[in-house]
Amino acid sequence: MKRFILPLSVLLYPAAYGQTKNHPVKKSVTTHSQTYQPPVFTDPDRLTKIKAALPVVEKLYREYAEKNNFPGLAFGVVVDDQVLYADGYGYTDLAKKTKASGKSLFRIASMSKSVTTMAILKLRDEGKLKLDDPAYLYIPELKAMPLLTTDSPAITVRNLMTHTAGFPEDNPWGDRQLDTQDEALIKLIQDGLSNSNVPGVQYEYSNLGFAMLGKIISHVTGISYQQYINDQIFKPLGMNNTLWEYTKAPADLLAHGYRREDGQWKEEELLHDGTYGAMGGILTSIEDFGKYMAFHLAAWPPKDGKETGPVKRSSVREMQQPWTFNNLNTKFSYPNGRNCALVSSYGYGLRISRDCENRLFAGHTGGLPGFGSQWWIMPEYGIGVIANGNLTYAGMNTVNFAVMDTLISIAGLKPRELPVSPVLKQLKAELVKLLPDWTESTASGIFAVNFFPDKSLEIRRKDTQQLFAKIGKIKNITELIPENQLRGNFHIQGENGTLNVYFTLTPENPALIQQLDVKQISK
Repeated sequence: MKRFILPLSVLLYPAAYGQTKNHPVKKSVTTHSQTYQPPVFTDPDRLTKIKAALPVVEKLYREYAEKNNFPGLAFGVVVDDQVLYADGYGYTDLAKKTKASGKSLFRIASMSKSVTTMAILKLRDEGKLKLDDPAYLYIPELKAMPLLTTDSPAITVRNLMTHTAGFPEDNPWGDRQLDTQDEALIKLIQDGLSNSNVPGVQYEYSNLGFAMLGKIISHVTGISYQQYINDQIFKPLGMNNTLWEYTKAPADLLAHGYRREDGQWKEEELLHDGTYGAMGGILTSIEDFGKYMAFHLAAWPPKDGKETGPVKRSSVREMQQPWTFNNLNTKFSYPNGRNCALVSSYGYGLRISRDCENRLFAGHTGGLPGFGSQWWIMPEYGIGVIANGNLTYAGMNTVNFAVMDTLISIAGLKPRELPVSPVLKQLKAELVKLLPDWTESTASGIFAVNFFPDKSLEIRRKDTQQLFAKIGKIKNITELIPENQLRGNFHIQGENGTLNVYFTLTPENPALIQQLDVKQISK
């Protein structure tokens, strides 16, 4: 005969495990719906309000371009699945007085990086490589290359994607390597690279690392990384006017780059396409790149339904995670002077920031001789902004933050709101019936195995009865505010005060209440 040994907690707290002295528990809750409830925008006039704010957006960009003496500037706003607005200021060709527009083709420099990592993730999803593979599996010359210390781990594909390979920051040098060919990259590796750190321990921006990612794409696919990205990312997204080689751009659309020296404009030389284009070689327009931004926005929120893009939505969201800490700016302030600390990290070819108001930004800057650009999206708000200038290292961070902050303020934008999941709604109703006397609580079947051992029924009853007595007659019970599918809080409002009721559920199916906190929040 089998022997069943009950845990000590069952013997000490039988009620918590569905056992009473006189009768077994009669569970009133046996199933909960597992239907996922994605966050939604609740304002039906949201798009109309954003459109109404666009004249202010245009004014901000134009004034910024004038103040900073840009030859030309193209800018746009992306909302959800569309480029809502695209325009330009000044000229893309000063000699011919060609006006900048949403169709003008600017070299977007390091904004190219996330496209390269998207291609890597597509290959990963197809089982053709792994992110934690040593990079030398695809660039064999790396295996013999000495690293900084003898205990250094091998450089991985993920290290290259997150600027943690141990290579030094190389912006001034890397910007002039754009047209370098594969042979030169391989020779550079064979000659031995100088490392500033060991792999995997510290963020340090490396254009060289992204040139290697381009080489990895070519190695795995058997075609150039440019052709692979054209076929697998640009074409599926309808980015038909995005290219790598400037000589293939229509003359009336190509933006020329400039530097201001000695009181006059000097045109920067446009470099041809090459191995380092994977780090910064793309030429594109506001209208075309806006489609790429819309695809990033469309990955949110997680949802059921058919995949419609070139890469899985989950992989796009993976790109936007803060994989490597970069910086904490406690003195960051918005252009209107409002102080708001900002923490920044690096994802996969993307800069990730979150401000003191818990607002999330994902995007990238771009800078080359003759050009400066930046794009940001705010996935929780469903908006994005982009600005491309043809001035050497033109900074766009200030104006883009101003535009997003202004859009949110003028249009009264709110982040997506999470609906109450069926299980939270059901268990809230059960709790309301039980409080404050906890009658039949042990027989309700809604509490997890830890619940009453963590705090006895007698203490819970005493504490809640005292709190309910303080707030007096109940006037209203508010809707539950969810934190996620399995956690949330609601208020019980009385004549003399308000209680906050917070509870969180277990990973079981059905999910049960594992923690409940009832606290007075006002008198």
